[in-house]
Amino acid sequence: MIRKLSENTINRIAAGEVIERPASVVKELVENALDAGSTVIDVALSAGGRSMIRVADNGIGMTAPELELAVERHATSKLAEDDLVNIRTLGFRGEALPSIAAVSRLKILSRPRSGGDAHEIRVEGGRKQAVRPAAHADGTVIEVTDLFFAVPARLKFLKSERAETAEAADVVRRLAMAHPGVRFTMTSDGRSLVDLREGELEARIHAVMGREFQGNTVSIDAMRETVKLSGLVSLPTYHRAQANQQYVHVNGRPVRDKVIAGALRGAYADFMLRGRHPAVALFLTLPPDEVDVNVHPAKTEVRFRDQSLVRGLIVGAIRQALADAGHRASNTVGEGTLSSFRPESAGYQPQPPRQQQNWTAPSRPGFQETQAAFEAFAPPSGAGVSEAPDEGDLDTPLGAPRTQVHANYIISQTRDGMVIVDQHAAHERLVYEKMKAQLAASGIARQPLLVPEIVELDAAAAERLLDAAADLADSGLVIDGFGPAAIAVREVPALIADGNISRLVRDVADDLETFDASTGVRERVDHVLSTMACHGSVRSGRRLKPEEMNALLREMEATPHSGQCNHGRPTYVELKLSDIERLFGRS
Repeated sequence: MIRKLSENTINRIAAGEVIERPASVVKELVENALDAGSTVIDVALSAGGRSMIRVADNGIGMTAPELELAVERHATSKLAEDDLVNIRTLGFRGEALPSIAAVSRLKILSRPRSGGDAHEIRVEGGRKQAVRPAAHADGTVIEVTDLFFAVPARLKFLKSERAETAEAADVVRRLAMAHPGVRFTMTSDGRSLVDLREGELEARIHAVMGREFQGNTVSIDAMRETVKLSGLVSLPTYHRAQANQQYVHVNGRPVRDKVIAGALRGAYADFMLRGRHPAVALFLTLPPDEVDVNVHPAKTEVRFRDQSLVRGLIVGAIRQALADAGHRASNTVGEGTLSSFRPESAGYQPQPPRQQQNWTAPSRPGFQETQAAFEAFAPPSGAGVSEAPDEGDLDTPLGAPRTQVHANYIISQTRDGMVIVDQHAAHERLVYEKMKAQLAASGIARQPLLVPEIVELDAAAAERLLDAAADLADSGLVIDGFGPAAIAVREVPALIADGNISRLVRDVADDLETFDASTGVRERVDHVLSTMACHGSVRSGRRLKPEEMNALLREMEATPHSGQCNHGRPTYVELKLSDIERLFGRS
């Protein structure tokens, strides 16, 4: 038998779509407060939102008739003439308040800013009471208590109070970032979690993202057709284990969108370690009819009319900004280096005072003669030490090279500190950028081999290489089949002609195994180039002459993205003189 559901059941079904957890309630109520023109919004939670959620604002308020309508399904003040296309508010789905009221005890107290009396309405489990007079200042207070009391089965799906509180605080911060002119506060059981004063956008971003983010970003300001992108994104060497520091807003609305998330991965593909995520605060602005904000009941996802335009804008703008940053690396790299130093105090025992006037400490081997001890550190001839520093190089970003240690690390001196450079990682990035530039200009210069090199592989690896032969040729690696389980290498990129070709081919075959059907041609080519650059760079263990070290540093300064290698690791660490002095307790 077919029958029509009751209104109460319909409201609870709607609540299941819109109200997933306490953070969903906070989001809907704060968005309503923002749409009401509020300049101060206070949020309070108790027991992670299970017991109580209260949102107070100083917005335009509501009259008694408006209060009556506010808790009815599909009633709204956010749609002009039933236009579902040009939505210029943080709505609309029209089910938030009745959905919340269907599963909780709801009280709304409001007074219109334009004048008039305050009124109150209560709804318990979907049962509405009459509007009655009340005492209240201008604005609105909405209080939700006993969330999910009408559907107790939902309670067992909630996380701990701490986790639910953290999620609600994240919702407030994301909304606050896009509305810097509004004062936001949030408390949980009397404890302050959010306190953001009104101000400029950049100050609000830094207040939400934290001090570290402030010093490790590049700015974005780009436009393509009718879509504008602005904000701040982190340097590749400043990354996170999770994507929870990615704040993206579309027309002032915080979203978690798959297209945008994929664009961020693509923008950082060349620069960041796998499994790590950049921190971003981005703002997309486009005409309302170019984006559908109602594809998800909770309005957390959007759909763009031209997804390729949006993706291309994000990838292109971020890559250009990172290129403009040149060799700059995150300042947290140096801070991490400093924190790794620990005083070697183990085993030290203070000596009791000696009575003898002429007592001297016992000497250890190698320290009998002070001058001789220091002379022991003098490097042998040809070890790669600059005899006389070039004063001009001291003022360059990466300084003047002084020596090479452990046949891999270049130590250079700047005017106010020192720099440690990983020669292999740095040269790997330089070779990679040269190969990309050649590919973009006129194709990668290739060097034919006098005798083709035969590389034996398993049949699956050989098949993968031959399937990708066209992409590999674009990358400068020309191959042919040579039997069922081998390939013949006929040409290699000129920049890496001296490398180990057999090892290179095997590594490329392994990389190709990680690709799937969704991997674009450009991404495949870039990944192959990255692998080739690793094989064609200066290896660890190679002694460099002073002029070679200097040339490497100068080329790093002139090359985009040279602050990190192809795998996202930093290529250098900078220590200021004040940092070094702090290590020795001199400041």
